[in-house]
Amino acid sequence: MTWLITGGAGYIGAHVVRAMTEAGEQAVVYDDLSTGIAERVPDGVPLVVGSTLDGERVARTLTEHGITGVIHLAAKKQVGESVELPLQYYRENVEGLRVLLEAVTAAGVGAFVFSSSAAVYGMPDVDLVTEETPCAPMSPYGETKLAGEWLVRATGRATGLSTASLRYFNVAGAAAPELADTGVYNIVPMVFEKLTENAPPRIFGDDYATPDGTCIRDYIHVVDLAEAHVATARALRAAPGLDLTLNIGRGEGVSVREMIDTINSVTGHHRVPTVTPRRPGDPARVVASADRITAELGWKAKHDVHDMITSAWAGWLHHHPEAARA
Repeated sequence: MTWLITGGAGYIGAHVVRAMTEAGEQAVVYDDLSTGIAERVPDGVPLVVGSTLDGERVARTLTEHGITGVIHLAAKKQVGESVELPLQYYRENVEGLRVLLEAVTAAGVGAFVFSSSAAVYGMPDVDLVTEETPCAPMSPYGETKLAGEWLVRATGRATGLSTASLRYFNVAGAAAPELADTGVYNIVPMVFEKLTENAPPRIFGDDYATPDGTCIRDYIHVVDLAEAHVATARALRAAPGLDLTLNIGRGEGVSVREMIDTINSVTGHHRVPTVTPRRPGDPARVVASADRITAELGWKAKHDVHDMITSAWAGWLHHHPEAARA
């Protein structure tokens, strides 16, 4: 099969492209480069620059490259920004998906993997979040991901398209320094940024009902996440008409304070974090049950938090050499 990977020049997308090609799959990247970086696309992998809202360009790409499966990662993904710009998020994430699916079904593409998010769950009051945990997103971003799942599933049922929605938990790490996340939106790069500035990391609230008072999250290495896409793509190829919804996590919770302690240890810093008030909408604990993907696909995460932080720090130093002197 030949897989079109939308958003394949982004942080996660580039890792998926790398994993797919290393597994012997043919890949084509489709990316508008609004946040993606062309240099992340490996030599020999075609890059088509375009928006998923451009139906004609999408349709032409599917035909010209003989696409037989799609992995759709292209999306706007900042929770806070989505609150300020809900119309843009619905346009890019939902209408862009609708246009893409219209072209996919018209071209007779057989498999579709959708990049979803744990944001669909909102603030689940459970120890482990399963795929049956009720979805109650708390931001326009989360809403667009849940709406995307509905749209993908409905299209599959109507057309026979094999589909999978992968709900990512907290992604970190890098396969290589040049592929590291260059955004500063998640806890690991946010702490790295503070360390580079010779400033203390921040903890948003330490009065949660958790062992150390800070929020607990499930972190997944981006390499493991990419391998989950390979396993999913192969499952869809092997079973026409398949419909999967899967959590992608490790099933292990790590607190914010524990993450900062590990980051200090890996980087050689010993900055005591400052505590600021809670951020609105932060649940105390969100940890995945990863049992279903293991049962369905035989996939299981291999990398721990130390691996994530070590590889992420190497990537941060690659993009921010001044951090080595901090």
